[in-house]
Amino acid sequence: MPVRNIAVGRPEEATHPDTLKAGLAEFISTLIFVFAGSGSGMAFNKLTDNGATTPAGLISASIAHAFALFVAVSISANISGGHVNPAVTFGAFVGGNISLLRSIVYWIAQLLGSIVACALLKFVTGGLTTPAFTLSAGVGVWEAVVFEIVMTFGLVYTVYATALDPKKGNLGIIAPIAIGFIVGANILAGGAFDGASMNPAVSFGPAVVSWSWDNHWVYWLGPFIGGGLAGVIYELIFISHTHEQLPTTDY
Repeated sequence: MPVRNIAVGRPEEATHPDTLKAGLAEFISTLIFVFAGSGSGMAFNKLTDNGATTPAGLISASIAHAFALFVAVSISANISGGHVNPAVTFGAFVGGNISLLRSIVYWIAQLLGSIVACALLKFVTGGLTTPAFTLSAGVGVWEAVVFEIVMTFGLVYTVYATALDPKKGNLGIIAPIAIGFIVGANILAGGAFDGASMNPAVSFGPAVVSWSWDNHWVYWLGPFIGGGLAGVIYELIFISHTHEQLPTTDY
């Protein structure tokens, strides 16, 4: 059972140089991802006179996030595992692939990376608003939660299948692009309804900088449930438990 692999970790792990380096990698990757993803929406809005919510704006957001996440995962994969998402880190934790203390370092780094990215966007655009995630008209909070659960489940399941599974073999080479593709596809599916976050850090940065917290909890609850379910199901059903747990720097 996955629960047997869950570990809190030793206190010294939180300040170990390898953990701090991994946290820094998560900070930089999340900053790059959020700056490009949110920035593309702001740029599209400026060029089209508030047209980011049009079909063309949705496609633009999908492509920008897919490309940016592909890069963000690639540049940190060998250092931190390339999570770039608190829900991915949580999914890895419940599957026994990362300790709780190391997860906390990742979460702090990811949230700070998103905040800094959004603050930079506000500065370099002359004070333009960094849009916070909101629900579209006619979409209820629990409908949005289910949307986020399903989309994040697909994301974290993809992470497990292409990056965390010890049997992945050469499939691991395409992990970053597969992860980017599923996020881009999910934005096309859910972007018109709740913005398709799948990532609490991506939602947190804009909320802090614009100080807009309406239904913000949706973008934490849904991704954490979806990511946790994916981690438990994949670890329990598809990963052989005859192998030793992978080192945290190798997944």
